[in-house]
Amino acid sequence: MQHIDFELDRDHVELNQLLKLVGLCDSGGAGKAIVASGAVTVDGEVELRKTCKIRAGQTVVVDEVEIRVRGV
Repeated sequence: MQHIDFELDRDHVELNQLLKLVGLCDSGGAGKAIVASGAVTVDGEVELRKTCKIRAGQTVVVDEVEIRVRGV
């Protein structure tokens, strides 16, 4: 599994935007489609809310990619 550490420089980031920012998709719209497909888990639970607020300390998994969200 590939691991990505994402440095969060604000209170939260929307899930679909996080996928775009780490390079897993080309746009926020594509990120929404990935979330809607049921392929994304947040802290081990399937997340279907496209604009779910992701905060420091959370872990997002898409296929074989784990994104660890860190605070600055």
